Amino acid sequence: MSVSIIIPILNEENVIERLIKNLNELEGEFEVIFSDGGSKDKTLDIIKNTCNYKIVYSDKGRAKQLNTGAKESKYDILLFLHADSIIEKGVLIKIENFIKNNKKAGCLKIKFDSKKILMRICGFLSNVRAALRHIAFGDQGIFIEKKLFFDIGMFDDMPLMEDYKLSIKLKDVCPINAVDSYIISSARRFEKNGIIKTMIYMQKLQYMFRNGEDIEKIANIYNNMK
Repeated sequence: MSVSIIIPILNEENVIERLIKNLNELEGEFEVIFSDGGSKDKTLDIIKNTCNYKIVYSDKGRAKQLNTGAKESKYDILLFLHADSIIEKGVLIKIENFIKNNKKAGCLKIKFDSKKILMRICGFLSNVRAALRHIAFGDQGIFIEKKLFFDIGMFDDMPLMEDYKLSIKLKDVCPINAVDSYIISSARRFEKNGIIKTMIYMQKLQYMFRNGEDIEKIANIYNNMK
């Protein structure tokens, strides 16, 4: 078994070189698919000039971009990453072994790229949520057996919470569990908008989603967080 790594991108010139360096160090057999939603900066030029990883083009929107990338993949396992995340070099081997043990979907344990105690607490709570409620978000590096991904209808085409919805759909089939490997994800949104304020807003938005609030309204609140 091998892994197709799918990464949605949109104007990522500030982080893309660090990500490519990280990907180049990974162990195992894999492919990388960058799914571009219309970058206008130097992101695509950097990719083309520094590596041979595949680029596909999609309408803007994380769910659309992830699904487009998945359709172009050639391997049996899909790993969805954010462009500002970093993973351990041996993680793909762990994911393959996880899937071989008849587990079809999972995520990584998360740490944030911040030494602030509140961000450590946030990472801890995210890992507890994944362990107890089997809910994972995109910054936790969700992975899934390719056939299962298509069988459950891929990511729903929605402006936000597509990862949350995927976790819910998987609960009755093969609940998400965390593999023993860490992903380091960006704390920039938390630190920009205030850590405690952002944590409260995130819980509020999840509550709204669980209670059937309009997803466009939820996305608008998320995009305008200040």
